[in-house]
Amino acid sequence: MDITTLVRAVEALHDDDDAFKVRLSAAQWQRLAAAMDRRGIAAGDLLVRRGDVERRAYLVESGQLQVFVTGGPPRSHRLAKLGAGAMLGEPALFGTAPRMANVEAVTATVVWSLCARRLHELAGEAPALVLEVLRAAGALMAARICANQERGIPTV
Repeated sequence: MDITTLVRAVEALHDDDDAFKVRLSAAQWQRLAAAMDRRGIAAGDLLVRRGDVERRAYLVESGQLQVFVTGGPPRSHRLAKLGAGAMLGEPALFGTAPRMANVEAVTATVVWSLCARRLHELAGEAPALVLEVLRAAGALMAARICANQERGIPTV
């Protein structure tokens, strides 16, 4: 499966504070692509529902998503807008906690999904690749927690 567009998007976002700063070779990207599923989402469709328990993270190849919650304090409804190159749902790679927010496609969007089970299977074959993905996902998760705390959004 051709992962070129996704790799370019991730690399283009690499300098952003909210970026998935993964360091993979072309061969490692190809190996990772074999463990992921690519899918399109229509504008207005939900990719993630708050409260769901799903062990899957997503990388955005193209399009735009909004992350939001309902019923919170004023100005806390929309948490983020994510575009090409972004990762979302990374906590699902580390545990089974319910999703903390909804994620909706603002435009037609293409994502690559990475299931925690498939990542675990890949660890036996390519441990350095999996370690790098988890390192980058953990760093992204930590950065988002800090940014949310600075904005006064409680961490659950």
